[in-house]
Amino acid sequence: MIGETNQEDKKRLLVVDDEDRIRRLLRMYLEKADYSIDEAENGRIALDLALENEYDLILLDVMMPEMDGIQVAEELRKEKETPIMMLTAKGEELNRIQGFEVGADDYIVKPFSPREIVLRVAAIIKRTKSSAGSKAGSGDVSDTLKLPHLEIDNDSRRVTADGKTVNLTPKEYDLLHYLMSSPDQIFGREQLLREVWKYEFFGDLRTVDTHVKRLREKLKKESEVAAKMIETVWGLGYKLNSYPHEEEE
Repeated sequence: MIGETNQEDKKRLLVVDDEDRIRRLLRMYLEKADYSIDEAENGRIALDLALENEYDLILLDVMMPEMDGIQVAEELRKEKETPIMMLTAKGEELNRIQGFEVGADDYIVKPFSPREIVLRVAAIIKRTKSSAGSKAGSGDVSDTLKLPHLEIDNDSRRVTADGKTVNLTPKEYDLLHYLMSSPDQIFGREQLLREVWKYEFFGDLRTVDTHVKRLREKLKKESEVAAKMIETVWGLGYKLNSYPHEEEE
């Protein structure tokens, strides 16, 4: 009975890759780290499993038959917010941007270190659990951040720029919320990677740059002033200006 209870308490992951060798390698390391593993060899099977079951995280290959990883993530995000780590053989910026656009939380380039995968998985799950716990423990207290041109309602995870809704991926939202919680404070990319992504040992700093770029682009569609609130401080990092300078027309 004790063994059954422990099994139920294990975090459940879905490993999706068309290469059996990679699935076996990931299963070996992740099961050793005490995760329960399901597998899928193509995108179609992966999407069906992800919609039918509750996973703590999905490791999702980009290049696959039936449906590629981008399509799977895009369809899944219509129904669920399950954390997604993209696995890709390509390191191009376009690959990363596509993944982040459809709601991926992270990506890692093949060939990868299995140990790094385990650490990243643990970091994402820890962050997700922490965010859920904070929201559940907030009770009836509203968590709203307001600045000129920009507002965040954390209860509904809704962002508005000049009164217009801005649709963000979960990670874009987390980054904006972190910056907006301490306006005018400069954060280095390493600090953002550590605090927003919860990476203590591994992490590509370009992940931060890509998210900032996408965040600005989405804000700009609704408000150019709001987009300019996220400022690059050369040699140091990024900050969110509480009172941006509005350009006169």
